[in-house]
Amino acid sequence: MNNTFTLAGVMGWPVSHSRSPLIHNHWIHKHDLNGAYGMFPVEPAQLETAIRGLKALGIAGCNITIPHKVNAMQLVDWVTPLAQRIGAINTIVVQPDGSLNGYNNDGFGYIQSLLEAQPSWQANAGPAVVIGAGGAARAIVVALLDAGANEVRVINRTRSKADEFAQEFGPFVKSVSWDARQDVLADASLLVNTTNQGMHGQPPLDLPLTNLSKQALVSDAVYIPLETPLLRDARLRGNRTVNGLGMLIHQARPAFQAWFGVLPDADEALYEKIIKTI
Repeated sequence: MNNTFTLAGVMGWPVSHSRSPLIHNHWIHKHDLNGAYGMFPVEPAQLETAIRGLKALGIAGCNITIPHKVNAMQLVDWVTPLAQRIGAINTIVVQPDGSLNGYNNDGFGYIQSLLEAQPSWQANAGPAVVIGAGGAARAIVVALLDAGANEVRVINRTRSKADEFAQEFGPFVKSVSWDARQDVLADASLLVNTTNQGMHGQPPLDLPLTNLSKQALVSDAVYIPLETPLLRDARLRGNRTVNGLGMLIHQARPAFQAWFGVLPDADEALYEKIIKTI
């Protein structure tokens, strides 16, 4: 066992709701590592000071969550090409020379969560419909394109934002008006909600599934509650569903490996532990 103590954490504002400490400390204990993972509540005005202080404090790195994912990208020394395409980072790794590298593992987490639920899933099986055009949508759309998706339809209440999104990500991404959201479901093989609609305390997503094939996979980036109204409606009509918990756990795996040197599994005990807190 390595006697070097490794410290990492999650930086956000607020951050008290985060399940990341539970995830990483579970793996630290499971693999008998000498380290810990904590919460770093950082106000936006203090973000640069906090990030630049990681090396001085001897911290191996941190996850970056709302509202810092975009601004933090400007404060590290190097950003992966993937994170540059997404336009945000969710992980910082302090290098041996003290420089800071920025990564975005959200898309990886999303794809892994789909494969965990449906191992036979393929990105090129048919059009994917993505609701929302924010940060989560950016990571998920890039991941779908890299996985081989031939068409991604982005729907946002503000059409201009969907148009800008499609223009940025290229010919395989199409923007769709909110009024046409039901019409484009008929031949979709994947539907994903990346908005906060359906989250605890938020209204449900206004999207009737009448036109959606029962063979389509329906996913939601939300994990509180585990079954949003969208996922409940999809399940009741026979669709396979995926909540956001798998994405949360799987995006943490490569970050943990970068800091602690072990690529952990998304084991059943970890899922059960998190579910008990929801």
